[in-house]
Amino acid sequence: MSPHAQLLPPNVIEHWYAGGPALAAWRGLAAVGNRSPEEWIGATVARFGDPDHGPAALADGTPLVDAVQADPVAWLGRSDGAPGDTGVLVKLLDAGQRLPVHVHPTRDYASRHLGCAYGKTEAWYVLEAGPDAAVWVGWREDVTPQRVSELVDDQDAETMLALMHRIPVRPGDGVLVPGGTPHAIGAGILLVEAQEPTDQSILLERNNTDASDAEVFLGLDRDTALSVVDVDALADPGRLLRHAEAAPAKAVSVLPAEADPYFRAELLTAGAEVPAGFAVAVVVAGRGVLISADGAQLDVTAGHTLVVPAACGNWSVDGDARLLVCRAGTSWPPHRPEGTS
Repeated sequence: MSPHAQLLPPNVIEHWYAGGPALAAWRGLAAVGNRSPEEWIGATVARFGDPDHGPAALADGTPLVDAVQADPVAWLGRSDGAPGDTGVLVKLLDAGQRLPVHVHPTRDYASRHLGCAYGKTEAWYVLEAGPDAAVWVGWREDVTPQRVSELVDDQDAETMLALMHRIPVRPGDGVLVPGGTPHAIGAGILLVEAQEPTDQSILLERNNTDASDAEVFLGLDRDTALSVVDVDALADPGRLLRHAEAAPAKAVSVLPAEADPYFRAELLTAGAEVPAGFAVAVVVAGRGVLISADGAQLDVTAGHTLVVPAACGNWSVDGDARLLVCRAGTSWPPHRPEGTS
């Protein structure tokens, strides 16, 4: 039997940083703890070093990764990727505190040092934000590897942040964060995060965490880990930003075109059609009906999360629902390093 579009059960993940109540309220879930700031939506990958947390289940309890591995053509429309790889990881993230300054690998770095085809370029779509909400992305001026090393040694968060672009954000903003770019999310922001499907983070700032060096540096030696940091100034942070408004009968990208090789994220309204392929969607407003090519229907409402397999064919939504639809990028599936599965 071919898979069908379906709502997902909650997949909230505990973490060391504060957050969770805003996520639960937005999703309409039962109250969660104050250290449950992430929900992994339609995930087929696990947290780094923690294989038991991250992978999502379908409504019947089947792990999504198992379903995709069993029938990749029905789920993905093709079978030439790594087993279970959908090309995208989507999260809801509730920043109950400012997250520390950190950085993610590029694909080239991950291939050379981590044996992984993916880095962790990511992007944020802001759902809720306080009046002074902001994120920090990229250096305002060139630094040197020695300066990065000194900043990490000193653990002077104020200086780190002062060297970076502070970007105010509001609901509807999209921010792309390429691999290698230092960044931090400010407190009081609820967002959808689309990213390459890995959980690889290197912390430059270690405030509010008792993580070991192995955890902070992904098991790499310190110098190798810090070599991932792009030391060049981000001359034009505006190129990584987009503010998107939903448009009738259109799928509107919420991210700059630079994101397209890695993943795509679009606001969908009634009358627009999504081409066949694997998609993870978050209903960001309203209610409506998702309609598959064969006429099958699924009721959706604000706060729902869902997966749509390729077997649904081209699909659309009716009603006043607005969906954020996340899909793999144009370079999927990526080249896999030798010796990986």
